[in-house]
Amino acid sequence: MSRSVSKLVPKVPSVGAGRRAAYSASTKRALIDVAETLFTDHGYAAASLDQIVAGARVTKGALYHHFSGKQALFEAVFERVESDAASSVRNALRGHEDPWDKARAGLRAHLEVVREPRYRRIVIQEGPAVLGYERYREQEERSTFANVLDIVQSVLAAGKWELDEDMQQTFARIFFGAMSSAGEAVAGDEDPVAAAVRVETAIGFILSGFQILVENDVRLPNALAED
Repeated sequence: MSRSVSKLVPKVPSVGAGRRAAYSASTKRALIDVAETLFTDHGYAAASLDQIVAGARVTKGALYHHFSGKQALFEAVFERVESDAASSVRNALRGHEDPWDKARAGLRAHLEVVREPRYRRIVIQEGPAVLGYERYREQEERSTFANVLDIVQSVLAAGKWELDEDMQQTFARIFFGAMSSAGEAVAGDEDPVAAAVRVETAIGFILSGFQILVENDVRLPNALAED
């Protein structure tokens, strides 16, 4: 086989390389699993790297192979918790053709998520301080904004309104801010169940207002309408 032809033949990874990759992935997953439990139960400051590597049954060298340090490991945990939360809400949105049912289903799913211990501790309580406010908002928006935009677009599409993309994004960001603030209020309340009921009632009232506008074919102000 000529040298030029041999370059076109793909290299087949060895069995050993595949096993090393699988072991590396399982090590990383174990570190994140243990860190999530410790961060949830004891908080970021109280959870030491020694505890994490001991729980994962790996060395500190293995930890530093995957993460630059404790904060990077926390960010990986944060991303997984947020991703799981977004998936829960996304699943709740499926199968709802009625925009109002869809919006309320998404709201209930969100309020259930923010009451979970790991979400309350890692995302709401620890996230802003460990990641910094800007990074925290960036991560939160990356995982949950798409769901909010989906809900808002469905609600706006129920009316005879033609809004450009910028205006749809504006509506979505307003509701995203409201949902984020509501989540923090519920997670931090002494009685999160009662707080969730209040939030669902308040946002449900706002949704009812939109529904009345649609049912009565109310036109939006010219400033909101697409040119």
